[in-house]
Amino acid sequence: MASTGLLSSFSPSSSLQLRSSSFNGDYVSPSSSFIGAAPFASSSLSLLSGQKNSYPPRKLHVSAKKVSGLEEAIRIRRMRELEKTSKVRRNPPLRRGRVSPRLLVPDHIPRPPYVESGVLPDISPEFQIPGPEGIVKMRAACELAARVLNFAGTLVKPSVTTNEIDKAVHDMIVEAGAYPSPLGYGGFPKSVCTSVNECMCHGIPDSRQLQSGDIINIDVTVYLDGYHGDTSRTFFCGEVDEGFKRLVKVTEECLERGIAVCKDGASFKKIGKRISEHAEKNGYNVVERFVGHGVGPVFHSEPLIYHYRNDGPGQMVEGQTFTIEPILTIGTTECVTWPDNWTTLTADGGVAAQCEHTILITRTGSEILTKC
Repeated sequence: MASTGLLSSFSPSSSLQLRSSSFNGDYVSPSSSFIGAAPFASSSLSLLSGQKNSYPPRKLHVSAKKVSGLEEAIRIRRMRELEKTSKVRRNPPLRRGRVSPRLLVPDHIPRPPYVESGVLPDISPEFQIPGPEGIVKMRAACELAARVLNFAGTLVKPSVTTNEIDKAVHDMIVEAGAYPSPLGYGGFPKSVCTSVNECMCHGIPDSRQLQSGDIINIDVTVYLDGYHGDTSRTFFCGEVDEGFKRLVKVTEECLERGIAVCKDGASFKKIGKRISEHAEKNGYNVVERFVGHGVGPVFHSEPLIYHYRNDGPGQMVEGQTFTIEPILTIGTTECVTWPDNWTTLTADGGVAAQCEHTILITRTGSEILTKC
């Protein structure tokens, strides 16, 4: 489950801004796209009005860069890929369904501390570095989350509601003696996040039936024996557009590339660099608002994992656990949040895809904990 925030720099104040705005449902304005006017506007108007340009004539120098055949071939291929992407069909706009009452959890199952308070907790400044016993518990929580996610994926079929998926996930988690971490987190009313089509993340399960052609991200987090395991994947419902499939495939590849750079002593910023490179090469955009996070006994903590190019400080430490969870879009990365303060959609209605793993940093690399 991603953390969210608006960043302008990596100063201490901006980090605090991210913490304080976590999951606040702010609307991100797209107006910045229209800053500035064309530098030649005034001269163009002058010419159109019939006035002569009083400036002395200037010599124009034209230079050209010699492009190799391979570079030109790559350029043409990318242009064709982008053309294909732009022709991806759009599903009907997402509409709110009816949200059913919150499901109950047996009293004997331990709850995370935030459930009783009902208050959205701040992002903890402490890195999650479980000891040997903690790692055993962490592996168990992550393995359960992975099994639940696999099961949830089998339920994705036309006419099935996201509410039915939530109920099945809830029951499986509770039967395993665990607590569904999203339930009650800052008032979130359900046990899993289901984000369909243009929903970037944090979709609330409801009565809407899935339709053939939909893509849906299911984000599962469980709290077992004092530790959270967090994972997500985007699934296909029925016959899905090839453009959607390609978006999901590239998103998964971005996650793999981000994980590949992780090891003891590596800079966190390498993750965003690798993800951005692969997304851009394939004509997609990386959402900056939502970030990965430390996870363990605490649901969301430092370090915050940026999935885009950045100059953020910090290095990975052996024994550390955190999530990487990039979101890619076909169109804009600007977003709109529904009045429920959770469901966040792309501003242009273009589809988005996300995938996520919890990883453990080792001396020579990393271990994906949310695999089974």
